[in-house]
Amino acid sequence: MVTWLKRISFFMLTNIAIIVMVSIITRFLGLERYYTAYGINYQSLLAFCLVWGMVGSFVSLALSKFMAKMFYGVKVVDPNDHQFAGLVNTVHNLARSAGLNKMPEVGIYQSPDLNAFATGPTKNSSLVAVSTGLLEHMNSSELEGVLAHEVSHIANGDMVTMTLIQGVVNAFVMFFARVAAFLVVQALRGERDRNSMGSGFLHFGLVIVFQILFGILGMMVTGFFSRWREFRADNGGAKLAGKEKMVAALQSLQKHYAYATQVRQKSRHSNDSFQALKISSTNSWLQLLSTHPPLDKRIQVLQSTPL
Repeated sequence: MVTWLKRISFFMLTNIAIIVMVSIITRFLGLERYYTAYGINYQSLLAFCLVWGMVGSFVSLALSKFMAKMFYGVKVVDPNDHQFAGLVNTVHNLARSAGLNKMPEVGIYQSPDLNAFATGPTKNSSLVAVSTGLLEHMNSSELEGVLAHEVSHIANGDMVTMTLIQGVVNAFVMFFARVAAFLVVQALRGERDRNSMGSGFLHFGLVIVFQILFGILGMMVTGFFSRWREFRADNGGAKLAGKEKMVAALQSLQKHYAYATQVRQKSRHSNDSFQALKISSTNSWLQLLSTHPPLDKRIQVLQSTPL
């Protein structure tokens, strides 16, 4: 349940950085052997992009827990630390109820926002991180609902499933970026400089630019799946902690964001474009990139879904 803007920024920057780095490495090693004297061998290009798109996505998955700790400054809680023993016990009890064989790491990071997230490469190597703002503003029942939601993500294998989807999206991003770059270069250069070094550098630069642009469009696809898995995790969280606690957690978040929005609207320095990026926004086209559905919709669906 991480703030929309921060979750999008982390997810987008990490994934785009990975595929850009893969492109640089494969270019440097001379692995891009899909060009012929007649242009592009599209079958070879597609195979290349599928392999390296999946490699990039799984590298991102393998680094997910490390990157989350670095990006958010997550400090893993010692299970023997009495100050957070209740938090760790709640996560572990929910994990046992969800059938997990190995308990997730539990971490805390400094943030005034009411946030929590789950990440990790496998069910047996996962992390549940909670913000200090969440701990300060939610009661024990609401907190249990949030934690049940995150444990449900782990039990559902959402990280791996998301990686597979992202790998396919990455492959198409790499494919269309190279095709677009090739067509632009072909249109700009003449017959005499067809094989010039300058055209090679131009092509590679355009590949990077198109990968970033198409990567943002690809986020609409992964965002759609992510919103669907949030509904599923809400349902799973309700089964683990009880529907009342899950609904209470979502309603607490809704009240928090509504209050925060009112405060920003009253402030002289309120930035309307920033407000549109919050998780509770439903009016912006940028909602297509959101990893989370609007809170009121989540509450409505959860309340109307029988367990």
